[in-house]
Amino acid sequence: DMQDIEFTIQGGKLYMLQTRTGKRTTQAALKVAVDLANEGLISHSEAVMRLKPENLDQILHPTLDPNAPRNVVAKGLPASPGAASGKVVFSADEAERLGSAGESVLLVRIETSPEDVGGIHAAKGILTSRGGMTSHAAVVARGMGRPCVSGAGAIRVDYAAQDLHIGELVVRAGDMLTIDGSSGEVMLGEVATVPPQLSGDFGTIMKWADGLRRMEVRANAETPADARAARDFGAEGIGLVRTEHMFFEGDRIVA
Repeated sequence: DMQDIEFTIQGGKLYMLQTRTGKRTTQAALKVAVDLANEGLISHSEAVMRLKPENLDQILHPTLDPNAPRNVVAKGLPASPGAASGKVVFSADEAERLGSAGESVLLVRIETSPEDVGGIHAAKGILTSRGGMTSHAAVVARGMGRPCVSGAGAIRVDYAAQDLHIGELVVRAGDMLTIDGSSGEVMLGEVATVPPQLSGDFGTIMKWADGLRRMEVRANAETPADARAARDFGAEGIGLVRTEHMFFEGDRIVA
């Protein structure tokens, strides 16, 4: 495997001190595993097992451009992977209104409740000051494929004033924020993102995994768009449908 190596040189002689498995990004881990297998150093099975499923999940969502400047102002829990930028809104109704008008919005709440589901669906991402990895916002966002940062305790949300405070920094409704649901970081302004790349090394690993697995993979999907995305990602069918999610579109809600 790829290693970090510590060494020193004394008196013109090289001394190897220690070595350990090197840390790497998910994209680098994919590259290393596929290259080692292609060179015959490890098997396809070992290449697949060296990759953590939760890290591969990050590749299925937009990620921050590694070369883009960023101003991190807070950090919470990485509740749902992916990166998103949007105008700050503090209510689900406002998220739905601006989202239907084509605006990119970031729904900011102290914590979410079932009444906020329409706004979560309309928003590009969700940020909460309370809650954990199994909070309502986290669970619903993961189900909908929305980036989410939860439990950002440094953020104080003021619904009446329509702003949030991070120390002395004040962010008002309509200002731009960016969240990284894979790291939990909250950034001021808009940060460029990179769309997911599902070919290349990722496609190779998934092909090897298909040859090794013993069970079929079916998706959790309720809408035609979700079903198409699941099939594009290789799912062999739909395994879970929650019928209430079929009625989130505006023309299907009459109450």
